Amino acid sequence: MTQIPHHNGHSHHQPILLGNARRGYRGVVQAIDPQRGTSSLQPVELESRLIELGFVEGAKVEVLHEGIIGRDPIAVRVDNITIAVRRREAMAVVLM
Repeated sequence: MTQIPHHNGHSHHQPILLGNARRGYRGVVQAIDPQRGTSSLQPVELESRLIELGFVEGAKVEVLHEGIIGRDPIAVRVDNITIAVRRREAMAVVLM
């Protein structure tokens, strides 16, 4: 598990979990913490899946859209690609 720094010098944001981010939020991936996400996948599989989708440290993330029912899933731009992810799995992505 990657440690989450308290401050990174060029950002005034507090860490936020992608699953809690609202439409329009922009941030940078700080870490993947699969213990925070809830998924049918094992934590190691969830971490691998999120990394394969582009959630790597330093990637720019923007929440583009929220689903109508329970605001789920969310459409997220990760660097230059747009993907949909369930909020409960997005809870494993730590942003700054």
